[in-house]
Amino acid sequence: MSRPRIALTVSAVRTPANLAARERYVDALRDAGGDIVVLEPGDPIPADVDGVCFSGGGDIAPERYGQVDAENVCENVIPERDELELSVARHALDADLPILGICRGFQLLNVAMGGTLALDVKGHQAKGDEVIAHRLTAEPGSKLAEVSGSDEMLVNSRHHQAVTPERLAPGLHATVMHDGLIEAFESPAHRWVIGVQWHPERKAEVGKAAVRIFDAFVAEARRSPIRQR
Repeated sequence: MSRPRIALTVSAVRTPANLAARERYVDALRDAGGDIVVLEPGDPIPADVDGVCFSGGGDIAPERYGQVDAENVCENVIPERDELELSVARHALDADLPILGICRGFQLLNVAMGGTLALDVKGHQAKGDEVIAHRLTAEPGSKLAEVSGSDEMLVNSRHHQAVTPERLAPGLHATVMHDGLIEAFESPAHRWVIGVQWHPERKAEVGKAAVRIFDAFVAEARRSPIRQR
């Protein structure tokens, strides 16, 4: 069986750190069986992908969700990336493609579906090789629980913006909470849309249950209706 085509959205910035981060996503999706199409700002939206993964990165411009960064806490905002990813997200949601959002991608999906973000949350932003780890359990019966099982997942934190219950988009359902923050959600109205605030592509920092999200996502993309055309 051919490998499903997965669109992976990334930053066009080519620092060593950004390129290394990009490779972690590509490797994780490829190891799960995907054929990866990397999308940078300015690239056309491909019409023949079976699923979309929104990767981590800098902050989304607050004006995209009706807020003002009065204290200048936002970091690495790239308007062109916001434009690309919001367009891709709305296209993928309308087409009911499988979608996986990771960290920034998690936040991007919330914004694309009408939610907002907390601009600066302390104590969750690991730097460099630092690891901020915690254990979480997915809500029973959720799609994430089907992936991770009922046991606790070891996950990491590399974010300073966040989704709180009052900022969650109306069409999304929270499946993991931690420290007053939503750490994972899914869309009941779509076939397979999951967002996680942690970074499962950093396999050395998380448990095996967290990494299985890539296998589940690519498996769902393999069943995409686009592949039946």
